[in-house]
Amino acid sequence: MVESIPDEQRLDRTREETPPTVSELDSPGKSQDLEHRRGILFVMTGASGVGKDSIRRVALPQLGDIHFSVSATTREKRPGEEHGSQYYFVGRDEFESLIANDGLLEYADYVGDYYGTPAAPVDEALAAGRDVLLELELVGARQVKRKHDDAVMVFIAPPTLSELERRLRGRGTDSEEKIQKRLARAREEIRAMREFDFVVVNDDLYGAVEVFSSIIRAERARAGRLLDADIAAFLRETDA
Repeated sequence: MVESIPDEQRLDRTREETPPTVSELDSPGKSQDLEHRRGILFVMTGASGVGKDSIRRVALPQLGDIHFSVSATTREKRPGEEHGSQYYFVGRDEFESLIANDGLLEYADYVGDYYGTPAAPVDEALAAGRDVLLELELVGARQVKRKHDDAVMVFIAPPTLSELERRLRGRGTDSEEKIQKRLARAREEIRAMREFDFVVVNDDLYGAVEVFSSIIRAERARAGRLLDADIAAFLRETDA
């Protein structure tokens, strides 16, 4: 059954309760120790209000060494948000300077506000072998996929559009005009789901977290990601 509480309250609950099944998954630690592996780029996309932030905040502590790339945005801070945590909150002039200087991996104008991902931290983390998670709107996700064809694309879907509308109204942060714009954009995003590698339906927070976490672990375990040095380590007949 879908819980009739806003995402913000769902987040508060995760701080107080031990998530069923999720708490029994792998304990935090380094990613599978494939010494020379390049990091994996994961892209999470979904409509505003679908619960991307809730899923990320519960899942990441279970997933070991994964770098969450904080995006920059020109939108106003919401209650409880902090600069440099959920987003870097910047003015339009500063954001447009980043665009002009090619300092963004992707960017998009979403219902009147800019969102974008600084490129350098992502490239540095991947080169160092760290997995990276980006949380992006559809336009930005498509830009990243064009630049990084090997990116793993994950779409977070609401159970229904009416449930998404209920969550948006429950936040109490947007005007009616902005809610209608977000719903119109959500229709476009849902129609694009088949562009993605995986779909996670957020009808129950903990169930969605478990599916999302399973995707990350499965991608890390793909045999095709092994290098010659990794195979040689498995073939070693004596302990080092």
